[in-house]
Amino acid sequence: MTQSQMIHVHTLNDTKALAHRLALLVSKGDVITLEGQLGAGKTAFTKALAEGLGIKEHVTSPTFTIVKEYSGVLPLYHMDAYRLEDAEDDIGFEEYFYGDGVTVIEWAQFITDFLPAERLEITIKYINEHERELHVHPIGKHYVHMVEQLLRY
Repeated sequence: MTQSQMIHVHTLNDTKALAHRLALLVSKGDVITLEGQLGAGKTAFTKALAEGLGIKEHVTSPTFTIVKEYSGVLPLYHMDAYRLEDAEDDIGFEEYFYGDGVTVIEWAQFITDFLPAERLEITIKYINEHERELHVHPIGKHYVHMVEQLLRY
């Protein structure tokens, strides 16, 4: 089974290219978690993934709305769990996790009890203004295969 992989990106265009490649590999029901400090590039990565899914709408952080939905080749459910740190109840996550689209969750560490057992975890580490390290950790056979394909490019 593929373990965590580190991908070093040198520019925002590198990040976009990686997210566009991932968009070609995702399918209905996929869940991607994004972790990293403020300003690490979680929303930028999601914007590029949305572009790769053919989404024309302007993608912004769902900080105050918790979930934003976008239509593309596959629907994109963009969540920000930061404000859910003390959430004790499931607020209908299954509708998204097992729905017809791809779910991207920023700050997923705040809802770990509700996350599906299998998912793709990406941690973005800020290096400098342009460079990032993306630590990609697949959990489950489907995501292991996805990461293997992603790294072939």
